[in-house]
Parts: sequence; C-alpha cells; structure tokens
Amino acid sequence: MIMYNNLGLFNFSYPFFIGVKMASKPGILTNWPWHPLGSFKWVIVTPWVAHSIYSFIVKDSSEKDLGYFLIFPYMMVRMLHDQIWITLSRYRTAKGNNRIVDKGIEFEQVDRESNWDDQILFNAIIFYMGIMYVPEASQLPLWKTDGVVMTVLLHAGPVEFLYYWLHRALHHHFLYSRYHSHHHSSIVTEPITSVIHPFAEHIAYFLLFAIPLYTTVITKTASIASFAGYVAYIDFMNNLGHCNFEFIPKAVFSIFPFLKYIMYTPTFHSLHHTQFRTNYSLFMPIYDYIYGTVDKTTDTLYETSLKRDEASPDVVHLTHLTTPESIYHLRLGFSSLASKPQTSTWYFYLMWPITFWSVLVTWFYGRTFVLERNAFKMLNLQSWVIPRFHVQYLFEWQREKLNKFVQEAILEAELRKVKVLSLGLSNQANLLNKYGELYMKSYPQLKIKIVDGSSLAVAIVLNNIPKDASQVLFCGKLNKVSYAIANALCERGTKITTLYKDDYDNLQLRLPTEFRESLVFPESSTTKIWLVGDQLNEAEQQKAPKGSLFIPFSQFPPKKLRKDCFYLSTPAMVTPPSLVNVHSCENWLPRRVMSAWRIAGILHALEDWNINECGDVMFSIEKVWQASLYHGFRPLKTNFPLA
Repeated sequence: MIMYNNLGLFNFSYPFFIGVKMASKPGILTNWPWHPLGSFKWVIVTPWVAHSIYSFIVKDSSEKDLGYFLIFPYMMVRMLHDQIWITLSRYRTAKGNNRIVDKGIEFEQVDRESNWDDQILFNAIIFYMGIMYVPEASQLPLWKTDGVVMTVLLHAGPVEFLYYWLHRALHHHFLYSRYHSHHHSSIVTEPITSVIHPFAEHIAYFLLFAIPLYTTVITKTASIASFAGYVAYIDFMNNLGHCNFEFIPKAVFSIFPFLKYIMYTPTFHSLHHTQFRTNYSLFMPIYDYIYGTVDKTTDTLYETSLKRDEASPDVVHLTHLTTPESIYHLRLGFSSLASKPQTSTWYFYLMWPITFWSVLVTWFYGRTFVLERNAFKMLNLQSWVIPRFHVQYLFEWQREKLNKFVQEAILEAELRKVKVLSLGLSNQANLLNKYGELYMKSYPQLKIKIVDGSSLAVAIVLNNIPKDASQVLFCGKLNKVSYAIANALCERGTKITTLYKDDYDNLQLRLPTEFRESLVFPESSTTKIWLVGDQLNEAEQQKAPKGSLFIPFSQFPPKKLRKDCFYLSTPAMVTPPSLVNVHSCENWLPRRVMSAWRIAGILHALEDWNINECGDVMFSIEKVWQASLYHGFRPLKTNFPLA
C-alpha cells in the first residue's frame, strides 16, 4: 500500500517493498549474451560497421545503401539522445521544481542501470542482420508517406494493445519474479530506467516494435525516415515516462482533450512504479481507460507536480570543477562515472574535442548551477557548482571574476533563506578571499552562516595521526588548517619538523611561545608521519623514508608517486545511511564518503551554531568532532604498518 500526501510526495509502506524485492529467480535469457565482454561489448558490431563504411565508400552510387551505412551513426545519436535526457532529468530533479517522487537514488540502482546501452547494441545487431537476411530491407528510400502512416497506425493499434496485455502478464508473480522485478527495483525512475530489463524481455519488446517495421518492409513501404522516426519516438517516450519530473503543460490537454488517451505523461508512468498494479499502457493510456486500470490519483499527481516550486535548501555546499575531464564525472554527466571516484580514463583522450569545447565555454561564460540534492535529518542539502576549473583559481587575474561567482552564490543563498553555505575546494582559498572573510566584511548584515570547515578538517587529521607518534613532518603549502594542527600536536607533546627553514619560521610565528620548543629543524629526518599540503612535489616525496605515511590536510590529494609508502585520503568521513540520495562520488573520494568541508556545513545547520567559520576564526575542534560522531559520520578506516 502507498499513501499519497498533500505535498505531492509518496509515502511507501513496508509491504510494497516486499513486492518489489520479490526476489528475483532469474529465468532463462536473463543476462545479455555479451555480458562477459564488459565495456568491450561494442566490438561485436565492428565487422558490420567496417563493412558498411567500406561498402559506402567503394560501391557505385547506385549500389550504395545509405540505410546500412547510417545504422551505427544513428545508434550513437540514440546514445547522445539518452544522455541528454539523463542530464536534464538529474538537473531538474536536483532543483526540485516539478519533481514527482522525492525518494532518493542509491548506488545499487546506478550500478544496475549502467548497462543501458545494451538495448542500443541489440537493436544495431538486429538491424544489421535484417539488411543481410531480408532483401526488402536494403536500399530503403529516404521517405515514403504511406510507410510513415502505416507505422503510426500499426503502433497505435496492435503494438499498444499487445504491449498492454504483455505488461499485465509480466506482473503475474511467475514472470514478475523471474524477469520484470528487475525493472521495478527502481522506485524512483531515471530516463534510462526505461530500458533496464532482462534480455528475454527485450526480445519480447523488439518483436512487438518490429510489427510496424517488418510490415512496412514486406509491403515495400518502408523508408529510412519511418525506421529512424519510429525508433526516435520510442526512445523519446521511454525517456519522458521515466524522467521523474513533470513538464507537459496543462494547457495541452485543455486545448486537445483527446491527447489524454494517446499520450502519457511522466506522472502517469511514475504511478506504475509506485502503485505497481496500475497504468500499464506503453505510451497511450487509452487501454488503461478501457480496462479500468488507470490509477485514481493520476490527475491529482499530475497537477500537483506541475505546481511544485523549486526546492529551497537549508544547506548549500559551493564547489567547482577540478580537471577538464571532471565534467564527465559530474552527477549531471555520465552516471556510471559519477558513481566512482574521479580517475583518468583512456577513452577521455578520444573525447578531447568535447573537453576542449567545455573548457572554452566555462572560460568565457557560465553561471553557478545546482549539481545534486540530498536529505539528512529534515535538512534539505544541495551542492552548487561554479563553472570554473581548478587551474583558473591559480591565476591572479581570474580572482576578481571568481570572487564575483562566489559572492553571487552567497547572495542568492541568502535570498533563498539558506541557513549555512560551506565553501569547498578553492572557493575558500586564502589568496582568493581569506577563507571567506572577504564576503563577511562586504556584507556584514548577512543572516546566512559561511563555513570553511577548517575545524573539522583539523579534527580528522588529528584522529588519523597515530596516538603514539612522537614526531611529525609538515611539507607542502602551509595554511590555516596546518597551523591549527601544529598547535594541537604541540599540546599533545608531539615534536614537529619541516623540510624547509621558511616553513619552520612560519610555524614559529604562528605558535604560542610555550609550544615553540616542540619545533625542531634537523638537516635530515627519519620521521615517517608526513602531513602534506598542496604543491608537494616529487623531489620532496622522494625524501620520505620507506614506509612513510602521507596524511593530507589539503583540499586536493597529493599525487601518489611512492609505491613503498602509504597515502591517506584528504580529510573526509563516511556518511550515515540516513543521508539519502547519495549515488555519486565527491571528486576522488570513495562511495558515501564526504569531505570535511562539506560535512562541516551540515553540522553547523544541525547544531544551529550561530557562528561564521571563516577568516582566522577556528571553531572548537573537539566540539565539531564530537558532533560529527553524534550525527552518524564515521572516520575512514586506515590500515597501515608503521614499523
């Protein structure tokens, strides 16, 4: 049973989840035949692709088969079409306006739906084989009006009718538990959810969709336009029905009432994934109306979703792009890449034109955008992204523009009554805005609290340092966090050394007089605990003894150059299970791990701390550490020998 409340949200009761997780007893032909090939599955079509290109180039114009040649390019267009829907859906659902279902997506769903291109590969193989074995399918003209009309009529008639009853049959417990439950594991749908089915189901669906295609072929009325248009229609409607935001204006159905029966909406199909035994139709709801399976809340949910305003967050984390390739790892980019820590992949080199174009666009134009939303203990959380890359923060002539971006984001957050805004990565750089102090001085009347997260970063680093460590070494660029760590270590009685005399002198100036005797500057050091900041180079790493432990206190991780040493993550913690809609990784961090600077903003809102942590202000290290543990955040496990 599912209850619909007056906010346009769904409340899921326990029995429903038992139905969804009816566990799957995989039937025959569940897995795709090329499943063992993994990401190399597309090599299957390379012989056909090579032959189609060769034939198109070599043969005379009268013998060229344009349809045969266009199969693979059109498959790529289909993938681009799906990706555009994925990006649009994730962006709109993150903002919240017109969102249908509020429940979050998790990594399990992303992993399960990562093979969404299998059906495109399957279609490509079928089309190639069709041209080979069905003579009438070759040398198709570009357009034939009678074939287009026949395709429309055959889809509206037998295809929609047969699909309705096939779909109802798939909800019978025998077929459901063996096949269709895989699709219904996704309560909150994404566009690509539409094609996540076992292989056997796709065979059945293709046989249905082949009715218009094969009929027009054998009647010699088929054309490239009718084939491409029909496939595009199926893709478009599939993506529309699973996008989880409503966007079809009510005026459409007011002006053309009959459309209610021949065109479904995202809310119409969303109810099938939540109410389960209603709204079975493919794209035309007419058969649900005929057979009385339309959900009673269809119209109400449609109107409620259309009126739903953009979400108003309680906490905003302001971050930015890192490397040029990071655009692909964004939650709005490739979903499977976003669900893994950011790494460099070989095929990014093949995508350099897109990467270069994105760099140019962000360099000259762009505005801060919403990346993702989360929810935790009644707090609505959002991440906003400044469309600038890390390298741009290194240029002095870019600082005025960057500060303007950050300032505009703060003012927008203030206008939307956000409680806390945390500054991530280089948005809090000392040279840029002195850890956010610049904005507090410019706008002292701000009600929003600005947090740089330094205190939690310090607490995490201190808890990563072995309690029995007698000496540590600071290297890389020192900052506010490093000075606070040094002060806390001196209170412990831990000795501190540095690689360079300048760093030693800076620490001398920053530490209280009673702690300066804890500073030592030997010409050589055997300490194996290295606390590292930004700009740690290879030569400095080579000076570390074998088996050393590198503990970053920086926003960006050091490059791992030593295989005989150990590297910890940048300051971060594991998020509690109750923090929902976590299905993408934060930069280079593992799954469900969040940076200290981002967590700090959440803690400030949860505890309602009435303080800005920016500039030289450092919040209570122990207090913020205990608050993080109280609210369910946990340290990352660190297993390393120090012998």
